[in-house]
Amino acid sequence: MTTAAPPVVLDVRGLQCPLPILRTKKALNTMAPGTLLEVQATDPGAVADFRSFCSQTGHTLEHQSEEGGVYLFHIRRATA
Repeated sequence: MTTAAPPVVLDVRGLQCPLPILRTKKALNTMAPGTLLEVQATDPGAVADFRSFCSQTGHTLEHQSEEGGVYLFHIRRATA
């Protein structure tokens, strides 16, 4: 039985725009295509920022949630 690899976690809590997106872009550039990245952010603007970022770059926003003021994003690195 094969299990999915856990996501790589990027903690950008406490950072304001544009730093969460810039750090995410940098992290994704070091990852293999298809790898899952979990981003933890506290900037409410990150919700719109990550949707836009993924649609413009080809990465897939697989999951988004908020709990206790922390926004979680699961982003799958583009395969091409």
